[in-house]
Amino acid sequence: MNYIMIPSLMIGGLGLAYGLVLAFASKKFHVEVNPKIDEIIEILPNVNCGACGSAGCAGYAEAVVNGEVPINLCAPGGVNTVKKIAEILGIEATVKEKEIAFILCQSGGNDNTLKRYDYQGISTCKAAVLVSNGPNYCNFGCVFQNDCIAACKFDALKLDERGMRVVNPDKCTGCGACAKACPRGLIKILPISKRVHILCSSHDKGQEAKKRCGNNTACIGCTMCVKKCPVDAITMQDDLAVIDYKKCISCGQCALVCPTKAIYDQLAGQRKKAFILEDHCIGCTICARNCPVQAITGEVKKPHTVDPEICIGCGICIQKCPVKAIQWK
Repeated sequence: MNYIMIPSLMIGGLGLAYGLVLAFASKKFHVEVNPKIDEIIEILPNVNCGACGSAGCAGYAEAVVNGEVPINLCAPGGVNTVKKIAEILGIEATVKEKEIAFILCQSGGNDNTLKRYDYQGISTCKAAVLVSNGPNYCNFGCVFQNDCIAACKFDALKLDERGMRVVNPDKCTGCGACAKACPRGLIKILPISKRVHILCSSHDKGQEAKKRCGNNTACIGCTMCVKKCPVDAITMQDDLAVIDYKKCISCGQCALVCPTKAIYDQLAGQRKKAFILEDHCIGCTICARNCPVQAITGEVKKPHTVDPEICIGCGICIQKCPVKAIQWK
């Protein structure tokens, strides 16, 4: 009997001792948790997408409460979440423009991709690019294994009837999961207001890039877009035209001169011209000084006019006019 009782008492005693030590430690080293952290966690989407830069929603909530990061980094949460966080913290809401994913490649479909071989390996893009640099002839194009679709938690990426991956801007939250999943860096997260994009990521030179593209829409590095851009928003980087979206005014002038149609203008054929209401114009010259193509003329303190033949419809004058005397026509 003692063979059972003594070990049992010893184990029970050790358990009691350890319990007392843990109880003391929990009291001694207890850290108060700000209740606002839990409140913010409750209103976050809790998809742990990582778009905010934190490991998860809980980490972001703690960082926000501690003032370490801005309150507007939760892409899936959107404007409403920002407002709720601001209300909890008792600060002013700072909402930023919505960003969505853009796929900068026009290949990867059923009939527009030149292939080196028929890929039969593991069905992931990361695996495909490891086999002779991918099955497609273009070393920079989509390898059509749909890692981006699998990574999207919001059902914002789909295959269309051509086999192309397309983004639904209404569902896309700009979390960046698809961009991280693409081994060739074809997906960029950009402000939704930007309407002009270079849909090519090839760094091959000239006609070689065009030859490798099943769509014949590759950037061939001709620099015509660079020369045409009125605000110097396009530069050549390793034989590829690249847009600086901080400078870009979405005027579409680059798309008009691109010989291979590698530049996509969402507003093509829809862009309006600016028109000045003479009765409202005070002749301050601000519009004329800010027009990138010198389409506005007029004397100081006299009504100005816009030359519709020169106007590119960028809207800068409308934004700059202090008396709202310029409208779209």
